[in-house]
Amino acid sequence: MIERPNVDELLAGELGQWLQGQAQVRDVAREKSNSRLVIAAFIVLPLAAFLLFGPGFSGAFKMWIIAAAAMGAGWWVYSPRAKAIKQTKEGINSALARALGLDYAHDTEAGLGFARAHAFSMLPSFDRSSFEDMWSGEIGGRRFTLHEATLKQRRSNGKNTRYVTVFSGPVMTITFDRRFHGITLLERAGKHRNFLFFGEKDTLKVGDRELRKVDMVHPEFEDEFTIYSTDAVEAKHLAHPSYVERLIALEQAFSGKKIRALLMDGEMTVVLETRNMFESGGMDANRDREMIETCIDQFMSMAELAATLNEPAR
Repeated sequence: MIERPNVDELLAGELGQWLQGQAQVRDVAREKSNSRLVIAAFIVLPLAAFLLFGPGFSGAFKMWIIAAAAMGAGWWVYSPRAKAIKQTKEGINSALARALGLDYAHDTEAGLGFARAHAFSMLPSFDRSSFEDMWSGEIGGRRFTLHEATLKQRRSNGKNTRYVTVFSGPVMTITFDRRFHGITLLERAGKHRNFLFFGEKDTLKVGDRELRKVDMVHPEFEDEFTIYSTDAVEAKHLAHPSYVERLIALEQAFSGKKIRALLMDGEMTVVLETRNMFESGGMDANRDREMIETCIDQFMSMAELAATLNEPAR
């Protein structure tokens, strides 16, 4: 089992010293943003008044200019804070990664786990995607990768087009000590409904593979989860209560929902919908310890999940 980092030791060492200096950086960023807010107000408010009450241009065009000006001013005002928060977050997460024996990178691309999750419809369709916070290495003695994904769909209404977030959360892959004979998909109940009929689908078609619905061995989880698999016997072993309970614990640790897991080729890919995670850096230096502890709790849940899932098959 991975050893839990000691927050007191982290804050008493190099990380704590760095955060002391970063507190001043955040104070400067806050003052800069506040100064920019005053400047932006003196520019945007008169401009808005002139456009609203002045001659020329259509009402729709006036509103478009005002909205664009407000958005540009908002970005300019907030950018010093955003830069300071990103610096703090990267510094804290890098220190945590070193303490955990992991690698961390803020900027990243989609990995194999994301490709599998997309192929097996664990993620909604999307037109835009972005990724951040890649953690990789070994956790609980098992190789793993994790990154956050944000997916957006394009929505059009006449001439107006906007992008709506349809998914935000982590995509995590953990390597098992043993390979699987089949492919098993475990999801929250009710996702795959029969068209115009009650009840769930009995089969799922993914490319040339057909996954069949498997009855849960333990009735207490039937209302919460549904299993589809190419190997019913193996799926029932994998869906043992201790495994399902760990998935639920992971969901709770990340304050997430709609957890789903795919087991194939000796790896488990977990997808979870949640708010931004690993946001260990903020503008309030007094919350640094609290945010670090939350981040560590999330990693310990993953380590416990990895250890439980790699128990001998039942």
